Amino acid sequence: MQNNPNRMVLRRLAQLAALGAMALLGIFDIAQGLLRNSEPLGLVKILLAMAAAAVWLPVHRPRSTRLPKAAMALGGFSLLVTLLSAASAGGSSYGASWGLAESAALLGVCFVVARHSTAGLGFSALVVVGAAVSFAPLRAETSYVYVIFGLIQALAAAAAIGLGIYLRIIESSRQRAFDAVRAEQRAEFARDLHDFIAHHVTGIVVQAQGAKFIAEQDPKRVLQALDQIEQAGAETMASMRRMVGVLRDPESKPDAPLAPVAGVNDLGTLIDQFNTAGGAKARMHVDGDLGGLPVELSTSAYRVVMEALTNVRQHAPAATAADIWIRRTPEWLLVRIANDGVVPARTPAPRERPGYGLVGLTERVRAVGGRINAMPGIEGGWVVDAAFPIDPRTSS
Repeated sequence: MQNNPNRMVLRRLAQLAALGAMALLGIFDIAQGLLRNSEPLGLVKILLAMAAAAVWLPVHRPRSTRLPKAAMALGGFSLLVTLLSAASAGGSSYGASWGLAESAALLGVCFVVARHSTAGLGFSALVVVGAAVSFAPLRAETSYVYVIFGLIQALAAAAAIGLGIYLRIIESSRQRAFDAVRAEQRAEFARDLHDFIAHHVTGIVVQAQGAKFIAEQDPKRVLQALDQIEQAGAETMASMRRMVGVLRDPESKPDAPLAPVAGVNDLGTLIDQFNTAGGAKARMHVDGDLGGLPVELSTSAYRVVMEALTNVRQHAPAATAADIWIRRTPEWLLVRIANDGVVPARTPAPRERPGYGLVGLTERVRAVGGRINAMPGIEGGWVVDAAFPIDPRTSS
């Protein structure tokens, strides 16, 4: 998923603000005597703060394995320094700083580990770093005042971890939604590939077969057939180029079209192309006004007719006619395509071993709340019935 430039700028500004706050805390630590002679580990604490900043400052990849390992090493070393400082303080360091800059940097480490690291290593790293933040005030003294400071820092660590987990969940939800859109996009491309390219290729095959029979009888008709084959081939190549172009671009928009959107008003052109190719003749019967239909219903009905006519070419070579009925009622758009071909004696039951075209068509029709059925006709041939519900609020 492409990073938003504005988000990157905001992230960098937040990091600069955090570094500025750490610098002020570091100055406070030094002012409280963190580098005085009586504080032998003062320089180590300053270096720990810088190391912690170096851990959370870079941009980490999701589910990173290096991040939790570096965080565990940092937290373990911080706990060791806490143990040594508490042992050397001897109860005489009241009012001294335990390393506020380091504590703030460790909170940042808790945040980035919760957001970006793997689950197993991340949990272990959060336990170690959280303990380092919580016990850091005990470096100065083990009295109840510093125990309270430790509890406050523990709550701050829990808040940082919670914020990191919250942002991680949001990012994961966004990524899942993006992946779902991409998967649906690819399924849509697969359906479009079958609908458009299979239709044109089938027409090319039929025209080429017809051209062989009329080559010696009527050469002019051969030239006409070749022109139609060339046009269908060009449209097929254009659809292929669009599809490949979109699939090769990982940052393409989910709604990038594979082919021009066609609806029921374009069925006349589709039928003319079908009839020009020769063979069975298609006839369309319209009942009702087809204007003002929702785009998704209109395009789905068009695809149903296209797939049915393609199947006539492929599976019903003996058919002489294909009748298309389009009927609109106040609540439904009804589509029926029937041909008079010969059905084999062993006909698969409806939905048994469907081809890719019928599978894609069923998905498309169900996506808009419709129903589709394909089976042998009572009087022979093959019948495809589709029904699309019309929402009065989306039609005009």
